[in-house]
Amino acid sequence: MQKVQINTEFITLGQLLKIEDIVSSGGSAKFFLKENANSFFVNNKSENRRGRKLYPGDLVKILKIGEYEIVSK
Repeated sequence: MQKVQINTEFITLGQLLKIEDIVSSGGSAKFFLKENANSFFVNNKSENRRGRKLYPGDLVKILKIGEYEIVSK
């Protein structure tokens, strides 16, 4: 599991995709989430909103890509 350090209160799922170089832009994140709608889980619950806020302690699983833990700096 990879740790994603943030220095803000939260980041969005779309930002996580960009930070981890899974997509190249916000528009790409929207398309990627739509095309892989059943591949995203936040705290073991299915999620497909790019604006979903992720706080320290949240666990994100993206099927066939990886698992991420949001941590604060």
